[in-house]
Amino acid sequence: MSEKKIAVLGLGYVGLPLALELSLSLCVKGFDINNNRINQLRKGIDLTLEVDQKKLLHQQKKKHLLITNSKSELKNCDVFIVTVPTPIDSKKKPDFSALLNVCKIIGPLLKKKDIVVFESTVFPGATEEICGPELESNSRNLKCGRDFFLGYSPERVNPGDKIHTIDKINKVIAGQNNEVEKELKKIYSKLTKGKIFLAKNIKV
Repeated sequence: MSEKKIAVLGLGYVGLPLALELSLSLCVKGFDINNNRINQLRKGIDLTLEVDQKKLLHQQKKKHLLITNSKSELKNCDVFIVTVPTPIDSKKKPDFSALLNVCKIIGPLLKKKDIVVFESTVFPGATEEICGPELESNSRNLKCGRDFFLGYSPERVNPGDKIHTIDKINKVIAGQNNEVEKELKKIYSKLTKGKIFLAKNIKV
């Protein structure tokens, strides 16, 4: 197993398959605030029907995948992957409440050199202009882009599609600097047999 410890925050139809697949080669902690969801997943029950029950139970039994709703379980992680939903509100504007809440959870846990990757669907600029400052303000005096770093990889899951599964799709990645890009390429290469495309920058 790699020394990098991964946290996946948000265990819906995007986050759960991602956490499970990464746990085959990395130490992964899957976090969700929904207690019922956590209890079901611990028993191998996935109501989204995106993952195999035996595989889910097997990875937990091997202790390669920890399913948790405890923030303290995430404190030793080095890479935080955010897969929470970003719906639109009644005025058809993006609802960032889940994203901001997850930034409040991650911020106090951040250490120097940690990476926060967003997979949630957001408009160009949101990762660095909204999420970065929110993480920074909730951290222990850490500076985004100097002490901890951002990455982005748009989720490309098609719910219910059993052919183009997460381990076969192409992934697009971007990071705040070359080191982050290299690390993300290494991580996502363990996830999929598809191609990894490096975008020019996060905004692109």
